[in-house]
Amino acid sequence: MALAALVTWVLTAGGGFLLLSTWLGRDGMRQRERGRIRPPLIFGHFLLAAAGLVLWIVYVATDSDTLAWIAFGMLAVVAALGFTMFGVWVKQRQSPAARAAVAAPGEPAEPAEQHFPVAIVALHGVAAFVTLVLVLLAALEVGD
Repeated sequence: MALAALVTWVLTAGGGFLLLSTWLGRDGMRQRERGRIRPPLIFGHFLLAAAGLVLWIVYVATDSDTLAWIAFGMLAVVAALGFTMFGVWVKQRQSPAARAAVAAPGEPAEPAEQHFPVAIVALHGVAAFVTLVLVLLAALEVGD
């Protein structure tokens, strides 16, 4: 179970890295207005996910129950942040006129996250959910 969680976590991280690269490439760092994914949210999500992945790798190598639960807790926070960003993204897609109205002077009317490929967003979310479930099952020692 732990190795399956590691594989799905790495795949999820790959999708997340593609999304982050798109966001950075589309000037996401300049987004400060409400209704857009702001830098602290996206970087908090990324950094906690990366730190949790490192902890999970150490857990797989050491089989420390404490590390498994810490990684799961971090992943739960990462999931909450990701769900928050997904909500912003969906709201923007539902209301294109609202996106333009939110833009500050000098800021692009089209938020950086609106350039995310829908398929990558969907796969990242599904893989993240599967990872969360597998990490929980591994921490509970189900299937060992």
